[in-house]
Amino acid sequence: MSLWPPYLGAGIKITNISKDFLMLDVAMNLKWYNRNFVGTHFGGSLFSMTDPFYMLMLIKSLGSEYIIWDKASKIEFIKPGKGTVKAHFEFTQDEIDEIRQHAESKKKYLFNKEVFIFDEQGDIIAKVEKTLYVKKI
Repeated sequence: MSLWPPYLGAGIKITNISKDFLMLDVAMNLKWYNRNFVGTHFGGSLFSMTDPFYMLMLIKSLGSEYIIWDKASKIEFIKPGKGTVKAHFEFTQDEIDEIRQHAESKKKYLFNKEVFIFDEQGDIIAKVEKTLYVKKI
């Protein structure tokens, strides 16, 4: 994934994936090619950092019996990002079980999940809300 052209071009790197695909970390260093006019991280690159990881994690966790899509995303910029920024994605097994249960009992299941982007000091620089679609085939 780190070599996928949109991530390679923005400098986005996957730094950790758990063996069960329930946790994933990404990072992006501030470089000349992902910097905006005022010298901070370009908002589009920050947004790209969060797409499509929750969807991919669910595909790996739920399996091929399910259709999984990113349905919508919303970003709130909280403060300018400088240096290396990071995002941590995580599902608990309880969340996976709940998603599976909802998808079994309904035609489709839509839910929201947040992810935060942090700077080197651990401050939140952006909050992203993802709406995910899950349906059993």
